[in-house]
Amino acid sequence: MSDYNKQVMAEFRMNGGVVGGHHEGRKLLILHTTGAKSGKHRETPLVTMQSDNGDWYIIASAGGSHKHPAWYHNLLANPDVSVEVGTEKYDATARIADEPERTQLYDKIAAQYEFFQTYERETENIRTIPVVVLERK
Repeated sequence: MSDYNKQVMAEFRMNGGVVGGHHEGRKLLILHTTGAKSGKHRETPLVTMQSDNGDWYIIASAGGSHKHPAWYHNLLANPDVSVEVGTEKYDATARIADEPERTQLYDKIAAQYEFFQTYERETENIRTIPVVVLERK
């Protein structure tokens, strides 16, 4: 895990889910997955948006990379995850949104966080960026 992600998660936990700096004003969660190959516990801070029913949405953008992020491959292998939001931690099931839900959710999140619009343009014709729904158990 990068030192940057470690710092973000430390700040997140110290401040009840609030992070400043680059993430100022963004809603974050920490996704806990099981490594697809290693079987080891993994943690990743991610920008998120909450649904009307309390589920959380995350985008597997990998910062506009041409490849899916490692955490996405982990949850494909094992969709049973844990989620930290604010000061709460709970178990969830990760579900990949199919079309047309994926596009609707992506557009909704990208309207709030414009950098996702850039990521989509950067990966156009290379990959479709998945949207993941984290459904509370």
